[in-house]
Amino acid sequence: MSKKETVHTADASVATGIDLHRITKNLVSKTNKKEYVLLIVPGDRRVNLKDAARALGVKNVRLMPFEEAENISGYPPGGTPSIGHRTPMRAVVDSELTEFETLYCGGGSRDRLLEVRVEDVIRLNNAVVAQISRAD
Repeated sequence: MSKKETVHTADASVATGIDLHRITKNLVSKTNKKEYVLLIVPGDRRVNLKDAARALGVKNVRLMPFEEAENISGYPPGGTPSIGHRTPMRAVVDSELTEFETLYCGGGSRDRLLEVRVEDVIRLNNAVVAQISRAD
């Protein structure tokens, strides 16, 4: 789906009329073991890094700066999809997203959204499903 160029999920929601809870934040992160991971949470929620670390079985997780995230995923922040990254990464899908059949994520650029089935995101990423977000 084409849209006005945006970086933040709230702006993408306004531009498209899609419920913010169904547009995902796809956050490239790194564990204390230097492993890149993708954290997928609803756009209206904030990732809880302690919960993410617990779900991954590691000591801690930290978000990557925009430039590093883009180098790892191959996509600009605001355009990062939930699937198909340059660097294979483990993923955690927030359990809040399982209430939907489909979600919307970055479509590879800041002016595109991709609608994808939640079960496909989980399957293609071999993702862990866990509560890793809190109300914003």
